[in-house]
Amino acid sequence: MTAVDTNVIVALWDRDPAVNKSAQRALDHERAHGSLVLSAPVFAELMAAPGRGEGFLNEFCIDTGITVDFDLGEEVWRVAGRAYQAYAGRRRRQSDSGPRRILADFLIGAHALQRGYRLLTLDDRIYQTAFPGLTVIEL
Repeated sequence: MTAVDTNVIVALWDRDPAVNKSAQRALDHERAHGSLVLSAPVFAELMAAPGRGEGFLNEFCIDTGITVDFDLGEEVWRVAGRAYQAYAGRRRRQSDSGPRRILADFLIGAHALQRGYRLLTLDDRIYQTAFPGLTVIEL
């Protein structure tokens, strides 16, 4: 099974054919190897996309056969918290001026890791650093 990061779905919805076709190919490839799943934080983040409210997302998931795992469970939260804590420590020590990460990123990674899923994303760096045991597939 493959968990899908928010940025892949956003790319799928992009108006640029090169971007959305690349996302579609990656999703089709992963679907050929098993089911696709969104974690609850991905679903919630996607609700902020223009014109992509809850009803739209429900229909999108039904139409595409993508499931949503709304029940993260305690261990996902704990793993995400530890990874977020380590990230914050690295950022302070390195005076990192790169983009700040939010807790949702770590919940997405922890969800995939704890469930034994691969993670399809446009941004593999954060996940490879925070979750070394996670199989990350970069679009």
